[in-house]
Amino acid sequence: MRALGLLVSLISVAAAGKELKDVEFARPAGVSLTLDADIPDSPRPQPAVLLVHGGGWEAGDKRTYIKPWFSTLTEARIAWFTINYRLGPQWKHPAAVEDIESAIQWIRANAKRLGIDADRIAVMGESAGGHLAAQAALRARQRVAALVSFYGVHDLELWFKQRGETPKNIAKYLPDTKPETLKEASPVTWVKRTSPPMLLIHGTADKGVPWEQSKTLCEKASGSGVACELVLIEGAPHGVENWEADPKFQVWKPKLVEWLRVTLKIGT
Repeated sequence: MRALGLLVSLISVAAAGKELKDVEFARPAGVSLTLDADIPDSPRPQPAVLLVHGGGWEAGDKRTYIKPWFSTLTEARIAWFTINYRLGPQWKHPAAVEDIESAIQWIRANAKRLGIDADRIAVMGESAGGHLAAQAALRARQRVAALVSFYGVHDLELWFKQRGETPKNIAKYLPDTKPETLKEASPVTWVKRTSPPMLLIHGTADKGVPWEQSKTLCEKASGSGVACELVLIEGAPHGVENWEADPKFQVWKPKLVEWLRVTLKIGT
């Protein structure tokens, strides 16, 4: 009962325009998964963005690799949640995808208290998190209103060919690297006409995940009648935090905010 009381208290504070810190949203196989959030004041239910960090499927947490997102969304007064999820090699696919789905479900279940519109939730990930966010959004066991992927891996078989090897980090996350497994774990496989609109952001100098990964997903989406916009940042390497030192890489910030405002109908 004390834990429930604490949760209700935290949600009440958040609804007043404060922050959530280390709130448990799921406990799969006994693993406590937590989230943080920033929810601005709003007189009516507002949309929100669920953030998924990268880290090669085996590293990181809800506060690593994606710090520029926090300030960008907060300054734009867009509500956001950032989550922990189960990592490889201990936890295999689709554990992390299921954790994202659980987070979406938790936000929906608490939407009224949080002041969130359950029908206007976007999922946004970067690198491995972009892959996981896209997988969760496109296989649609928990439907979302929009998908944003920063330099995500969207076609595993193509990525292996581009790298000329089986990357060790994804091999730790997948149960195996059979063709059928690579296909099932590739977001591009799950695109259909009912998929959410997508914004894909990628640097042209990304050596870890070639920008053609985003082009492939966007072409598949467009061919299926799904709205997709690909933003290429000339000369940008892998990692949004690596973009902070160069002003010319900052074009993603106003673009992201504008796209979210239009797609999630913020302010309308």
